[in-house]
Amino acid sequence: MASSGYLQAAALLLAGLLCLGAAEADQDTGTVIPAESRPCVDCHAFEFMQRALQDLKKTAFNLDARTETLVLRAERRALCDCMPIGSLG
Repeated sequence: MASSGYLQAAALLLAGLLCLGAAEADQDTGTVIPAESRPCVDCHAFEFMQRALQDLKKTAFNLDARTETLVLRAERRALCDCMPIGSLG
């Protein structure tokens, strides 16, 4: 029974060492991309903001159109409620 505990401890120790070695190897073998070939972060952010602004403009236009429709509908209802039915026809 005690030998299985030692085996588990040894396996955990070995796994930890392997993970540590792999992490160090990843840091050592990292490649550096020259600035000329990297995409411009500011350009991508600007494009994203332009698309977001266009979406906001569409949403604002849709809300404005919907509000205008609702206001006209409410005005029509108020007008119809004020006038007697016989005077409309």
